[in-house]
Amino acid sequence: MRSTRAPLLIPLLLVVVGVLLLLSNFLLLENVDILRWWPVLLVLAGLQLLLRGDLGVSWQTKEFGITRGTVQTASVEASSGEIDVKVRVLRREGRLVAGHYTARSRPQLTVRNNHARLMMQRGQTWPFSQGDWEIGLARDVPWTLLLSTHVGELDVDLRGVHVREANLATGIGDLRVQPSHLVDNGIRARSTFGSIWVIVPPEEQVIVTVKTRPLSRVNIDETRFLMVRPGVYATLGYEQSQAPAVLEVATTFGTIHLQ
Repeated sequence: MRSTRAPLLIPLLLVVVGVLLLLSNFLLLENVDILRWWPVLLVLAGLQLLLRGDLGVSWQTKEFGITRGTVQTASVEASSGEIDVKVRVLRREGRLVAGHYTARSRPQLTVRNNHARLMMQRGQTWPFSQGDWEIGLARDVPWTLLLSTHVGELDVDLRGVHVREANLATGIGDLRVQPSHLVDNGIRARSTFGSIWVIVPPEEQVIVTVKTRPLSRVNIDETRFLMVRPGVYATLGYEQSQAPAVLEVATTFGTIHLQ
């Protein structure tokens, strides 16, 4: 995740410009043309984006939290565009969801018949903020997940989360998913140009259906996986599990990693 320290580049730029103007006004500096130095603004803006992920002083991500109340089931629909998204289980009890979101914006929450629907849309957030999103999910609520990015990456750790169904997709960014036996109806992970990592915790058993294209590749850890039939892989000892996690992964130009 990007740094949350106070930004230094923009205040430093203001100090430098102010000092030059003062010295010029008091005739201590002659023939100073401030306009000649405008490319420095582009350099500093680029460094600001690299170091912080934001151009502004207060445009970084901010924390949010929603109490559970009477909610019995919930869904998250997040489309982050170029923003990276990380999903984890909440360690703190009593909340439905919590994490970090774009500054000057709030996730949209609707509740109907004890079902909560959380919407996080990049197009409805402050456009200059590039801070990563973090989503923490309550462990005792069944979740339906629909997560997608265009350029950004997805990092989804479902250990300890009760998930009814998960649909994950990226355009250019990579996708990492850690499955759990608590997923009822499977995980579907797709990417166009990015690679997909299925990282299976030691205590979990999974069955993975791999869908490849002519320009995609598959990298299998043979110490952990065996081929059940063409295009279908399972962890060693999956027969002993009553409910192994079921995944379907596909990429057009990337590499699928089963680890």
